[in-house]
Amino acid sequence: MQIINTASAPAAIGPYSQGIDLGNLVFFSGQIALTANGDFLDETVEIQTEQVLKNISQLLIAGKLKKENIAKTTIFLANMNDFEVVNKIYANFFGEHKPARSTVEVAKLPKNAKVEIEVIAARR
Repeated sequence: MQIINTASAPAAIGPYSQGIDLGNLVFFSGQIALTANGDFLDETVEIQTEQVLKNISQLLIAGKLKKENIAKTTIFLANMNDFEVVNKIYANFFGEHKPARSTVEVAKLPKNAKVEIEVIAARR
């Protein structure tokens, strides 16, 4: 088991790792709209979703992976009414690649974020 850690994505804000590499499977912790410097973008759900996906991209690079390696995502929304907006940005990010996915509405996210996304990637 190897810990994935990069300064190009926000540091963990609790007792957890940015990612855990098990060889064939890589688990990345949920990302909210924090910049690599740790500043929270308390903005629209569109801006937050874009930042979350930038963070995921940086974590993938640190793990020597590409978005095509993502096998499963989980999207946590503070408001399910944001589903269509987030889904459009998500679809644009992934293009033709369509990982398995769950989307759930939650009561509250860290820093009152509007969206959080976690991913599981697989090496082929």
